[in-house]
Amino acid sequence: MEHIDEQLLETDLAYRFEYLKNFIGFDETDVTAIRNSISQFAPCISKLVDATYERLLNFDATARHFVPRQHGYEGDLPESLQDLTAEDNQIKFRKDHLQRYFMKLLGHSYDAKMVIYLDMVGKIHTPKAGSQQLDIPLVQMNALMGLISDQLIETFLELDIPNDQKFAAVRAFQKLLWIQNDFISRHYAVIPQD
Repeated sequence: MEHIDEQLLETDLAYRFEYLKNFIGFDETDVTAIRNSISQFAPCISKLVDATYERLLNFDATARHFVPRQHGYEGDLPESLQDLTAEDNQIKFRKDHLQRYFMKLLGHSYDAKMVIYLDMVGKIHTPKAGSQQLDIPLVQMNALMGLISDQLIETFLELDIPNDQKFAAVRAFQKLLWIQNDFISRHYAVIPQD
């Protein structure tokens, strides 16, 4: 039986990442499956991003988070939730971020820099980083990750690639998304102090 230092899981991002990878079984086979899917999947990212934002803007509980100024965005803002549209420059700004997120998942090494990035993806959606006005509830983050998970599966099932390659890529991305979800959830957890 492998010993896991549970306190270190809460303080050392690399240790946490390695634990999650090992427990979930995200390994070099999964990295290869992701890498092998790049040429087929990358052209689908824009469509995936548009579908994600269409869903986000269909619910007031998620759309309301795009009215305040986003971290790094300097342009005009919608005056109200009712004025918010998919054509707003801030939405285009956010779509660009999601597109880059997918590209990072596809094309970067799963190393210490990626661990910091995955953690920042979680942190940036809270007042702990980015805009102090943004405090996305965990339920909305979980809904988003569930949506992305489903859309990834649908996208891969529609690709014209062998079934074993689809299956491997879907499994790999699902494992990676669960790791990402943990790096989101950790910023919402209240850790009891001794």
